[in-house]
Amino acid sequence: MSPSAVEPGTKLAERFRLEDRVHESGGATLWKAIDEVLARPVAVHTFDDDFPRLIEVVTAARVASRLTDPRLTQVFDATEDDGHSYVVSEWVSGEDFSDMIAGGPLDPERAASLVAEAAEAMAHAHEANLAHLCLTPEHLVWTAGGTVKLLGLGIDAVLADVTSDDPARTDTEGLGRLLYAGLTGHWPGDEQDSGGLPVAPMDDGHFCTPRQVTAGVPGYLDTIVCRAMLPESKRGLDPLTTPAELAEALASVSRPAPLPMPTPMPMTPLPVASSRSEGLDTAAPSRDGMSSPTQHQHQHQQRPTGGGLLSKIAMTVVVLLAMTAVGLGAWTLGRSFGNAGGSSAGESTASASPTTSAAATGTREVKPKSVSGFDPLSTDGQEGAIHAPNAIDGKSSTDWHTESYTTAAFGGLKDGVGLLLDMGEPVPIRQVSIEFGGTPGGTAELRLGDAKDLGELAVTGKPTDAVGKKEFSFGTAQKSRYVVVWFTKVPPFEGGKFRGSVLEVKILADK
Repeated sequence: MSPSAVEPGTKLAERFRLEDRVHESGGATLWKAIDEVLARPVAVHTFDDDFPRLIEVVTAARVASRLTDPRLTQVFDATEDDGHSYVVSEWVSGEDFSDMIAGGPLDPERAASLVAEAAEAMAHAHEANLAHLCLTPEHLVWTAGGTVKLLGLGIDAVLADVTSDDPARTDTEGLGRLLYAGLTGHWPGDEQDSGGLPVAPMDDGHFCTPRQVTAGVPGYLDTIVCRAMLPESKRGLDPLTTPAELAEALASVSRPAPLPMPTPMPMTPLPVASSRSEGLDTAAPSRDGMSSPTQHQHQHQQRPTGGGLLSKIAMTVVVLLAMTAVGLGAWTLGRSFGNAGGSSAGESTASASPTTSAAATGTREVKPKSVSGFDPLSTDGQEGAIHAPNAIDGKSSTDWHTESYTTAAFGGLKDGVGLLLDMGEPVPIRQVSIEFGGTPGGTAELRLGDAKDLGELAVTGKPTDAVGKKEFSFGTAQKSRYVVVWFTKVPPFEGGKFRGSVLEVKILADK
C-alpha cells in the first residue's frame, strides 16, 4: 500500500477507519483508528509497498494474536494481501512506566509487582517462541482499568530490525532494567531508550547496583536485579537467564493493586501511553488526574449554617469542660500518689526517665557512636539503613523498621535481621531498654559482643515478644562494644506483609 493511498478517513477491510497518524518511521505508519463494527478505538500499522520486513511483521503479529495472556496487547487482525498490508491491535490507555517514575522511584514492592506481572506475561510468550527484545519503560503500562499491559510483543522488534542470539536472556535483561528503573528512577541503558529518565550512574565500567543509587532498596530486590542484568556485581550467584526464572524469583511479591485515590472528585481523562507498536495517545494531562484546585475548593464551600453552627459551638463548650474536669482529676490523683511516698513498681518504674533511674542505681545512660541496620546474611549487610538513626533520637514517634516480608519468617530469605548499635568501644552494660512497635506476633533477642560477626555476638537476652517496651537487665555488667536487637520473627504489618520495628533503644552502663 503506497503512502499516498493511506490518508485519514481511509477504511480498511470495510471496518477500520483511520483517524490520526501517530508515528511514522522506516516505511511503517502507526494510526489511531476506529473499529466501526464494534465502535471502539484500535491501533493500526500500515506499511509502504517497499517495507523490507513485511512478511516478518505480519507473521509475528499472527503469532501474538494466538496468545491469551491478558497482560499482552491483543492483536485483532494481521493481513498481507495485494499490497493492502496492515496489523490491527488493541488500543491501550493508561500511564506508562516512564511517566510513573518520572518524579522518582516507586515504592519498591509496587515496582517489583508491576515487573513480576510483565515477567509472567513474557514467560508465556516465550513458551510460544515469541520474544520482545525491545523492552523499555514505554512498553510497560498501568492501564486506565487498573491492570498491567505489555506493549509491542514481537512487532516492535521486527519494526526496529532487532534480533538476538539468545532471546530469553535478552528479555530477562530487559525486565531487569525495568525493575532497576522502578527502584531507582534511573535507566540502566542507552539514553534513547530511557523514556526521558536519567541514565543510571556507572562505576568501573558497570552500572551501579540499585542499592548504590537509591537508599532503602530491599536487599532481595537488589540481588534479583543484579542476577538479571548485572551478574558481575553478584559473583557467586547464579544469573537469571529466562523470564520464567525472573518471574519465579518475584513470585512472593504482592501483585499490583490500583493506587489509592483521594476523595472522589470529577476526573480528567487518564494520560495515554504510546509505543512504536501500539500507537497510544501521547497527550499528557495532569499527573494525578484530578480536577482543578478551583473545583476542589468550590465543593467544600457548601457548609450548613444556622442551627448547625450553634450545635457545633455548644459541642465545643461541652468538650472543653470535660477536658478541664479530667485534667483536674488527674492532677489531684497525681498529688495524692506523690504524698503517699513514691511510685509503684512495674510499668511505672520501667517508664521512669533514664536520668532518674541511672542516678539511683549508679549507672549512666550511654549513647551509641553509630547505629545501622544489620543484615549479615545479605551481600551488603544493610537493612533499613536510612531509618536506623530514628531508634536513638529520643522520640517514640519515629522508628527504625525492617524491610517488608511475605511471611513472619522473612519469606524464607534469611533466618533473622537486626539493628546494630556501636558504642565505639567496649562499655560495661547494665541494662538495655528496647521499645518495639505496637504489633504483636514477632520475636526478638538481645545480642552483645565485640565483633560485627553474628557468630561472635552472644545471645544475652532470651527471645521475647517484640512488642511494647522490654528491658534486659544484668546482675553483672556485660562489657561489650556492640549491641544488637535481633529479630528472629517479624510481626504482621499491613497488606499481608510482615515487618519489625524499633521505636527507641536506651543503654545504661556502670559509671
